[in-house]
Amino acid sequence: MTVSVTDEQSHLVATRRLQAVAEHVLAAENVPSDMQLTLLLIDEAAIAELNRAHLGGDDPTDVLAFPIDAPGEVGADVPAMLGDVALCPAVAQRQAPHDPTGELEMLVVHGILHLLGHDHAEPDERRVMFARTDELLAELGAGRAARPFSRAEVREEGS
Repeated sequence: MTVSVTDEQSHLVATRRLQAVAEHVLAAENVPSDMQLTLLLIDEAAIAELNRAHLGGDDPTDVLAFPIDAPGEVGADVPAMLGDVALCPAVAQRQAPHDPTGELEMLVVHGILHLLGHDHAEPDERRVMFARTDELLAELGAGRAARPFSRAEVREEGS
């Protein structure tokens, strides 16, 4: 698995840690080793523009996922790109000023799960996706189990 990180914003971010989180999720979810993923760290203006262009939103958001190839969809002779996860550290900082790194780690997991087909539009989907996120973060020692997804659920329902 190749995880590349492109940092186009000004917040100090532990990019190697986010890369390690992404690699763990990809391995735990049995994503083929030849697939590629890009984490894109961008500022509020850039993520607001992506939100507007792709989802019709008006404001900056924390994470957006752009799937490209599904695992197993591309032949062996063609490079396979799982997709891009765009993250906004400034929004993560506002959402969790006590733990912006933990928030970004959660958002990386959340974005990758979206690329793999998870959703949270319905309550049952939300429970499954958030439980899997908690499990993956716990495996990493991120301690998310002590901080369940109440913030995320409130944001989702308030959207």
